[in-house]
Amino acid sequence: MKLKALFSSICVPGVAMAALLISGGCARQATTDNTTDAAKQAQQARAAEKAQIDAARETLETIPPPAKSRYMAVRNVESWVNPFLIVGSENMTLRVIYPDQIHSNALPSAMLKPAKARRQELTIRPSDLPDALSSLPTEEWPYGRVVAVEEDPAETRSNRLQVRKNIETTMQALNNLGVVVYEWPYSGPGR
Repeated sequence: MKLKALFSSICVPGVAMAALLISGGCARQATTDNTTDAAKQAQQARAAEKAQIDAARETLETIPPPAKSRYMAVRNVESWVNPFLIVGSENMTLRVIYPDQIHSNALPSAMLKPAKARRQELTIRPSDLPDALSSLPTEEWPYGRVVAVEEDPAETRSNRLQVRKNIETTMQALNNLGVVVYEWPYSGPGR
């Protein structure tokens, strides 16, 4: 009787131990499968992002290179007619001025559609920048493939470090797209 009790006490924990080892092995296998799936998904996301950037770069290459003599002469924001990015701590604003489509010899078009009426502002995420820029028609780029970039003057002083990091990330993304960056001079409070 004692032998049977001893045997059952050894066997049951042994069975439990074997079950634990097997389930631990299954858990490790499931974890490895999840890690592999996550790595594959991350690789697919990187490939999709690269394809998006390549497609945007190809579209933007149809725009002529920038004419430095034209855009360096612009001194105020209202006169800038190429795309203009205002970068904040969380997102950015893309400002474009659509060309006046109405041309008449009788009435100057500026009287019909002033620049402020043709200006559009779109708040975008940094990840949407390639698509946003490549979707603009060629007429939106009179200075060539150059974008003015400015720190958001409405941001608080405590957010300036994050804004500056976002500016640098934006500049890198624009360089990857083959777009020249014209860092707009900001002379607001605190500078």
